[in-house]
Amino acid sequence: MTGYWLRRIQRLDPVADHQEIYRISAGFEFPWDYTRALEFALFRTYCVPSISGLLAATGEFEKRTQKRYDDTSLLMQEISEHGYDSPRGREAIRMINRMHGRYAISNDDMRYVLSTFVYDPIDWIDRFGWRRLHEHERLAAFHHFRAIGARMAIKDIPADDAEFRRFKTDYEREHFRYSDTNRQIGGYTLDLFCSWYPRPLRPAVATAARGLLDPAMLAAFGFPPAPAWVGPVARAGLRARSAVVRLLPRRRRSRLTREPRNRTYRGYPHGYTPGDLGAPEPPADLDRRWLRGGERPESR
Repeated sequence: MTGYWLRRIQRLDPVADHQEIYRISAGFEFPWDYTRALEFALFRTYCVPSISGLLAATGEFEKRTQKRYDDTSLLMQEISEHGYDSPRGREAIRMINRMHGRYAISNDDMRYVLSTFVYDPIDWIDRFGWRRLHEHERLAAFHHFRAIGARMAIKDIPADDAEFRRFKTDYEREHFRYSDTNRQIGGYTLDLFCSWYPRPLRPAVATAARGLLDPAMLAAFGFPPAPAWVGPVARAGLRARSAVVRLLPRRRRSRLTREPRNRTYRGYPHGYTPGDLGAPEPPADLDRRWLRGGERPESR
């Protein structure tokens, strides 16, 4: 990789130009890393019983795991590629708000999920990226998702980057604990990751994925740890990939809305609009405690 995009990022302002910086970073510089990191970010949120409990109650992750993954990925990519105030970006945020607005989701759970979208990719790229993120990229990610959070009516998002990261760390320390729904949703998601590979490789993929999870996540899911050698080997493989990527020419087309792994919307990126994405209405037999206006169940 050359320094073409990095030099452009350095010339931009991380506050005023945060959308452009994030688009370059996620679409041109680190598209594979951002995709993998956001997969693990969502995986991490299922360690919170109040989050996994709602997902289990809707049945969507049991019945349509790939579609739920594709919808979430495409909605975020639409916003990042086109901008949150563009027509497609506004439509994507409307869809997100419509889906979330049906359910009794706490503001703190919403803030926590938002924080994982900021900091999990930063941490992933620091460990496995072909270069470390520039400070402009780190701040741009914070301001990008803070602006999205405001448009989702999430309250009390810290105005300071370091404070928001502390919130994430503290929330995980307080709320990560085992529940059956964590294990259930985590299992569906791990099965989805494995399904992208040939069947003979799937057990190895599952073991490698567990090797990349930290002890708090393993405990919250109730997953057995991978053999001790798996984590170092998986991390070495990711770093070896980055060493190869470092030698490649710069990317000339953004990958944000050109994700070949999408399996739900054939003909992507032209076969859907943001309004086509998202979960259907809640099932009629869903416990009303999970619905907005009902009594919210306690985290298990």
